[in-house]
Amino acid sequence: MDETRNPMPFDPEAGAELLEEENPLTRDELARELVELLEDLASHEMLELVEKNVPPGALEFFTSYAGDFSRGLEIDSEVAQRLPNLMVLGYLLRLLEDRLIEDPEIVEA
Repeated sequence: MDETRNPMPFDPEAGAELLEEENPLTRDELARELVELLEDLASHEMLELVEKNVPPGALEFFTSYAGDFSRGLEIDSEVAQRLPNLMVLGYLLRLLEDRLIEDPEIVEA
């Protein structure tokens, strides 16, 4: 892997090809593209992506909320520990949608 590449900048110009008018992605396809891209990132690239795109307060909120949510439920402790990561993934997907999709009618739910 080329360690010098810039991890997912999340700017509309860099992602414009994903939403070409001739063949726009659905929200499901956009989510799958995001997951595939994230799978290819090294740990330090993932940390850089989160640092650049997720406010520190949001990370604290996700951790606190996930802990509160899972407390008292019959959720495996390993799953409970991963809930903040799932929330961050959802946040990144929403951020990507907001930055790439100017017209909500272009990409159907």
